[in-house]
Amino acid sequence: MRFDILGPVGVLDDEGRPLALGGPRGRALLVLLALDAGRIVPPDQLIDGVYGGDPPPNAGNALQSQVSRLRRALGAQDLVEFHPSGYRLAVQPGDVDAHRFRRLAEKGRQALRAGDPRTAAGLLGDALGLWRGAALADAPLAEAAAARLEEQRLAATEDRVEAELALGGHRELVAELTELTAAHPLRERPRAQLMRALYGSGRQAEALAAFEEGRRVLDEELGVEPGAELAAAHLAVLRADPALGAPAAGVSRLGLRAQFTSFVGRDRELARLGALLGEARLVTLIGPGGAGKTRLALEAAERTPGDVCFVELAPVTAAGDLPRALLDALGLRDLTILAAHDRPMIDPADRLVTALADRGLLLVLDNCEHVVDAAAALADRLLAGCPALRILTTSREALGITGETMCPVPPLPLPALGVPVEETAGNPAVRLFADRAAAALPGFAVDGGNADDVAGICRALDGLPLAIELAAARLRTLSVAEVAARLDDRFRLLTRGSRTALPRHQTLRAVVAWSWDLLEESERVLARRLTVFVGGATLEAAERVCGPHLDDPIDVLASLADKSLVTVSGGRYRMLETIRAFCAERLADADEVDGLRLAHAGHYLDLAVTADPHLRSAGQLSWLKVLDEDRDNLHAALRWTIDGGRFETALRLLAALTCYWWMRGLRGTGGAMAADLLDAIGPAPVAGLAEEYAMCVVMAAVHRHDMPETPDRLEALKNQLPFQPMAYRHEFLNMLIPMYTGPPFELGADRVLDLLAEHSASLPPWGRALSHTGLAFIWQNQGDLVRAEAQFRQSLAAFRSLGERWGTILVLTGLGDLAYLQGDYREARDLVEEALVVAGQLGAQEELAELVCRKADCLAYLGDLAQAEALYLNAAEQAARLGAAQITATAHHGLGGIARLRGDLVLARELMEQAFAECPTVWYSTEDTRGTICLSLGQVAVDAGDLGAARAWYGRALTLAGSGNQPLSARAIGGLAEVSRRDGDEEGAARLATMTPEQALTLTGRGRSADGA
Repeated sequence: MRFDILGPVGVLDDEGRPLALGGPRGRALLVLLALDAGRIVPPDQLIDGVYGGDPPPNAGNALQSQVSRLRRALGAQDLVEFHPSGYRLAVQPGDVDAHRFRRLAEKGRQALRAGDPRTAAGLLGDALGLWRGAALADAPLAEAAAARLEEQRLAATEDRVEAELALGGHRELVAELTELTAAHPLRERPRAQLMRALYGSGRQAEALAAFEEGRRVLDEELGVEPGAELAAAHLAVLRADPALGAPAAGVSRLGLRAQFTSFVGRDRELARLGALLGEARLVTLIGPGGAGKTRLALEAAERTPGDVCFVELAPVTAAGDLPRALLDALGLRDLTILAAHDRPMIDPADRLVTALADRGLLLVLDNCEHVVDAAAALADRLLAGCPALRILTTSREALGITGETMCPVPPLPLPALGVPVEETAGNPAVRLFADRAAAALPGFAVDGGNADDVAGICRALDGLPLAIELAAARLRTLSVAEVAARLDDRFRLLTRGSRTALPRHQTLRAVVAWSWDLLEESERVLARRLTVFVGGATLEAAERVCGPHLDDPIDVLASLADKSLVTVSGGRYRMLETIRAFCAERLADADEVDGLRLAHAGHYLDLAVTADPHLRSAGQLSWLKVLDEDRDNLHAALRWTIDGGRFETALRLLAALTCYWWMRGLRGTGGAMAADLLDAIGPAPVAGLAEEYAMCVVMAAVHRHDMPETPDRLEALKNQLPFQPMAYRHEFLNMLIPMYTGPPFELGADRVLDLLAEHSASLPPWGRALSHTGLAFIWQNQGDLVRAEAQFRQSLAAFRSLGERWGTILVLTGLGDLAYLQGDYREARDLVEEALVVAGQLGAQEELAELVCRKADCLAYLGDLAQAEALYLNAAEQAARLGAAQITATAHHGLGGIARLRGDLVLARELMEQAFAECPTVWYSTEDTRGTICLSLGQVAVDAGDLGAARAWYGRALTLAGSGNQPLSARAIGGLAEVSRRDGDEEGAARLATMTPEQALTLTGRGRSADGA
């Protein structure tokens, strides 16, 4: 007897005649047994597959009746065997076409991996030839099984295409692959294969167009960039690579800026550095300031294949900020991650290790000397925990850790005396001077008239590239002879005595001092004052902070730019760090540090206060960019005010920055500074700044949730700031406190609802929009989904009228959750997709990853398990890069649900238990997430017949829901009732169904954990 399910379900008897199988339930039963031919299938699995989520009252008897009908249809009672643990189709797997397909497909894959595409193509073609149409086409109740089979068919098709591409069948595959990508637009492998087929057919432009279409679809649908294989195919097409399609790692070049000048005189060092990077995991470029370490590192990084991240450490003002600087450079959202109460907090360094654990990355840390101890400790930790990672550092001082390989960067070779002009002009130091001089003075060249002077300049400057470049820039106003004469005068004082007895940076100091001496007094004043800025300044900031007592500061600033003391890029004025360090000493000599820092803090406080309300308006994108550009200055101002004891200014600045930190995912950065500020202030709050102090307390709790003082401080807030719905002067505080503490249910839910409704009409626009969101969440937790939806709709209209994207995402997500709770998964999916578009506009990476999970939730219930699984895996990958544990937990929970639907209860339980362990316990709302995971674990335990574990998990969910989440409580109580029914306690089940959450908790022992704790 032969069983065919790869198409319409059919059975042929021993003489090849088809048998009549009856209705859809009988066909579904046959399919479930045939998929596990020769193995026992548990009754619960069969009931779920045949009846779905609506089994009859006596499902066991109904299943037995279906088995009897199937036996009659097959004409053999012994074909469907009964066992104490289920039923078994007593045939060989080879009698079922699906099993023959899998066996042939796996042999084909093995041949493909072994480099035998011809055999692979034949085997995979035979496997696919067994298909007679859509899987289980006439068995609508077996949707999950059909989805699994179709996914296997698609994978085998891709493998067969891979083999045929290797055999040169490009032209013949174009039409098939075009149809395949149209049917599966989010699947990247067939699109990469289409690009290879088009290119191999001589259609390069169409291959590139296929990539652009794929990138557009991925961006619009998922908010993600193409993956490694698709990106590799694109790069191969661009390069006209004849070996197109070979899988390769996607390449990212973070922080590598295009250089504006040529690279001169370091060919030998560059070759040696390239060799060292191929042999050692930690290489340090060491040498004096101005020797060109940074430029050499940049050039080496550009020539290094694979992923590279270049991190400029000069803006880092405190050693403790080093890990966050790396997180920012790597594009990882700066989020605070706390584990469960019995586990320590994951700090930024741990997050770096997690994010880089499996990445083959070259990490370049530039300018380590001012944080050398912290850089050494972090490099040691990263190299130990990330075996594929390599690190290249530049520093005036070695890191001094095991495994470090030194690569000295000496000055450029000096020109010899008394040699021909051609030999002088070929010297690396002279070539560098000539190249930079030509940029300052068009047409400049080394000739017989200036060769001796140029060579003298290079020798006087010890061949230091930065000093040579600064000297060449002076040709705008001085002749070569004049530059040479001034250098002789200046360096005589610095080179007397033993050159080895002096630090190497003294030579660079002489170059900067020489430039300093050339300045007018007003230029010196402005140059030293500009050093108060970290990361540069706008014209407005420079004029306001540095301009007092200067005539026409704008003109003076332009003069500094002309003299190469200041660079101008994108409307921002910056100083080279070596020049800035020298000028900062002059600022200290003038006793202006405190006054300038106070002026600096005042300016950036005004900027933050001005920007804050705009962050909750239609202009939020442009204002976020404004704050991004001055992030280093804003953070430096806050640290200076904290260190200087100016707590009032510090609290105001911190409060004004909180919304920015939240929207940009910098909660860890803000929380760390808030914790430092609280430590500096001490136990007593600053008078008159209750709200600012409250925001500081909450942000500090985000960063260090387990501080002993945190519970007392949070409790004190309730007395200092009694519940005033949406009435706080700082708008964002109206969201922040309820998010952290939850609604004040001690007042009673009805009173909270009344207070919110009473105050809503008098609120400013953003507060009014948020108040409707708060009402919606309370109604939702009370189980009144109709009122919750009405409030969400009002909130959505309000946020949209404001043009505020972050609030819009919040509300669209809430509406999607409501639709999901009510079983309208298509509507929920549509709302999530709308939120994905908005999150993409805002650049909110964490929100994007979370929304991808929510879309996967919807697709799983719509029966598209393959696509849901792909989305969960995508979200988990994004979460790993972001270091976002809560999203990782959500993705693993979803993957566990997929495994359960596919009948793999062991994998389902493992994934869900992993998700529960990963889920942080920072926010009030995370109790709902953990409770939902407990519900799923309870369902898995029920499916497995482990009623004790199921009861424990449902009880734990009930504990987490408490009295504040009625839908979650109801689902937990329903689960407990189902366990009682399955345990034969119908009376207990009926009694549970009438209980309040408090009564149910008492009955179940306050929700013990699944392990009995």
